[in-house]
Amino acid sequence: MLFGLLQGVLIRPYYRNSRLDTIVEVAANLERLLLDDDSAQADNVEKALDVIVDNGLCVSIINAKGEEVYANDALGNTCIFYSTVEIDGESFDLRRDKASLNSLVSQKDPLSLSVLSPVSKNEMLLYGERINSKFGSYYLYINSPLEPIESVVNFIFNQFLYIALFVLGVGIVISLFVSRRITYPIIKIKKEADKLTNGNYDADFKVNSYSEINELAQTLNDATKQLSQTDELRNDLIANVSHDIKTPLTMIKAYSEMIKDISGDDPQKRNEHLDVIIEEVNYLDKLVADMASLSKMQAGVDTLKKTNFDLKAAVLEITKLYDGLFKEHSINLKLDLERVFVYGDELKLKQVIANFISNAIKYSKDGTNITLLLRQDEDVVHFEVSDEGEGIDEEDLPYVWDRYYKKDRRFHREVASSGLGLAIAKTILEAHGAKYGVISKKGEGSTFYFEISKDYENETD
Repeated sequence: MLFGLLQGVLIRPYYRNSRLDTIVEVAANLERLLLDDDSAQADNVEKALDVIVDNGLCVSIINAKGEEVYANDALGNTCIFYSTVEIDGESFDLRRDKASLNSLVSQKDPLSLSVLSPVSKNEMLLYGERINSKFGSYYLYINSPLEPIESVVNFIFNQFLYIALFVLGVGIVISLFVSRRITYPIIKIKKEADKLTNGNYDADFKVNSYSEINELAQTLNDATKQLSQTDELRNDLIANVSHDIKTPLTMIKAYSEMIKDISGDDPQKRNEHLDVIIEEVNYLDKLVADMASLSKMQAGVDTLKKTNFDLKAAVLEITKLYDGLFKEHSINLKLDLERVFVYGDELKLKQVIANFISNAIKYSKDGTNITLLLRQDEDVVHFEVSDEGEGIDEEDLPYVWDRYYKKDRRFHREVASSGLGLAIAKTILEAHGAKYGVISKKGEGSTFYFEISKDYENETD
């Protein structure tokens, strides 16, 4: 509609300017044919007449004395040169005195005016210019009708109006269709999000819409799954920590009462009961220490104390601590270790290695093998601990690094274990920028590994 209005408004000046450009070209041709070229006069006059007739003009040439030296007419009685016209409020009788226009040309050369024809009542274009030729000074006047364009303007406006209404109708239909396709899945997602805010993790954001909305729905489904797992792990954490604290406290209370009531005067029984109390206190101390250590590392408070150290020597030192358990369970330890030096926090990396080895022992059957592998590949050091234990279900693998995650969701406390070992190992390895992971197959065992950059290598044996 806006385009139609612009066309209706602009077509008038555009048509007038176009007609004026044509007249300027005609004036140049007439000047060349009638005033500049003194050869073949008859032929030039005939050519000038053709130009005037072809363009439907009325032409008059007046000399400097006010005498008309040439006139030709292709308009008939509608030519304004045969009428009295009003120009800027002043009346000009062009039948008797065309030279009166010379004063207007003197003020503005070339002259271009729109005048109303007294005969046809239509708008006419009057063009005039002063010409200085080798024969003297002349005034060339051309009168051209401006065709009535109101009907054309109305036709164009009506045409654009119908087109605009059609486009508007089609646009409304398409907009309703598209908006429904867009808003319906958004409304569905919003309703499911309301469920999520109320703690209902059964919310399903799956929709069938445009790719961006489908991606949003998939992201929200993934987030819901993660929130559900986090909430479940949080509940497990509370339950496990509560149990971890409650069990030793119960033992401490029970054995304290036994010392008070039964074994207080019996040195042997009293010492046995005190050993149990000390063992439980040590466990609580380790639990609190591990929780504090994990929190400090995750908060970035516990910084790494990096040095260059022999990783092979560190691994051998840790294995000696578990010699008793290896013998107790008849576990065969296989070592495939290269001597490599790494740049890292030796104490914390030893903690990771110890956790990997203790977990392997914990889940290995008597008489099986545990293999420790240490290799270097260019600037990367690879360490892994493999056992032949019960293995881990594939769906549980991504979560073994979470605090207190347990595949059977039933709490049990292993000796000298706080349930935070792998979570602490994960935090330590990420602080070193190391890659880590676990490969496991149910019934065939597990392999825990990490890869760390090697900043220093000692080539001496």
